Amino acid sequence: PAKWAMFQCGVCWAVLGDSQHFCAQEDRRLGLIVCYRVTNNVTWEDSLMIGLEGALQGCSYFALFCQSCGSNVGFILYSSSSDLAYLRGLFCFFKKSIMCYVLEKHITMQASKVNFPSVTLEE
Repeated sequence: PAKWAMFQCGVCWAVLGDSQHFCAQEDRRLGLIVCYRVTNNVTWEDSLMIGLEGALQGCSYFALFCQSCGSNVGFILYSSSSDLAYLRGLFCFFKKSIMCYVLEKHITMQASKVNFPSVTLEE
C-alpha cells in the first residue's frame, strides 16, 4: 500500500493534500479519497449545491476546486441521508479527478490505481 503520497489535481498537478491527512476511501458509490485537511490549493464556494441525481441526490454540499486551474476535484458534504453521514464536513476528492505521487516509488499515478489502507469512517 501507498504509505506516503501527495494528492494532486489531475489537470495541472497542483498539490491538494497528502496521505498524512488521509481519513478513508469510499469506493462503493462515489469513488472518493477522504481527507480531514487539504492545502491552500483547494478552494470552495460559499454557496451550497444540491445533488439532483446520482449518489449525491438530495444531498447539499460545497464543491471543491483546484485554485490553480479551476477544476472540480470533489466536495464537502453538508447534509445527506444517513448512509453518507460519515462524510459530512470532510474533504472528499473524486479519485477520477486527482493523481497521486507515491513518494516511496517516485511515481505519479491515477488515484484509482493506488492501494490505500482499508480504513472506514462508517465504523
